[in-house]
Amino acid sequence: MTRIEAVRGDITEQHVDAVVNAANSSLLGGGGVDGAIHRRGGPEILSACRDLRAGHYGRGLATGQAVATTAGRLPARWVIHTVGPVWSATEDRSALLTSCYRESLRVAAGLGAETVAFPAISTGIFGWPMHDGARIAVETVRATDTTVRQVRFVLFDDRALEIFAAAVG
Repeated sequence: MTRIEAVRGDITEQHVDAVVNAANSSLLGGGGVDGAIHRRGGPEILSACRDLRAGHYGRGLATGQAVATTAGRLPARWVIHTVGPVWSATEDRSALLTSCYRESLRVAAGLGAETVAFPAISTGIFGWPMHDGARIAVETVRATDTTVRQVRFVLFDDRALEIFAAAVG
């Protein structure tokens, strides 16, 4: 059974096997969590992402999918990149957000990772409502059959932490 916790902190400082990056489809860095992971992890992450783009992911990573690279200078072993959906008031994209968490856990298990740190995927610039994002994240982790032993949701502010902590229960 996977232990789930919510903490306030900086995802780039987490001592876990794998850190999940809320990436953009280019895999080449961006803002928010993605930018922070690339800056703190150093050029090794960008180099690994460029290698992915030169191979199987020539057009980038599709929304809801996940792929792993080195963690570079982060205290984790791997970064699992996943592309969250942009929230829409007129189209239900919750299956894509669910897929981000499920696919990230699948990749983590394939690597042998036992501890994984997630950000609140899609709840920043992509506009996903925090309460719904937390519900989907926690429900998906609970429903996913995985060898990952611990999932830590790492939240950047007190409001997000309160919402995720309530969802964890």
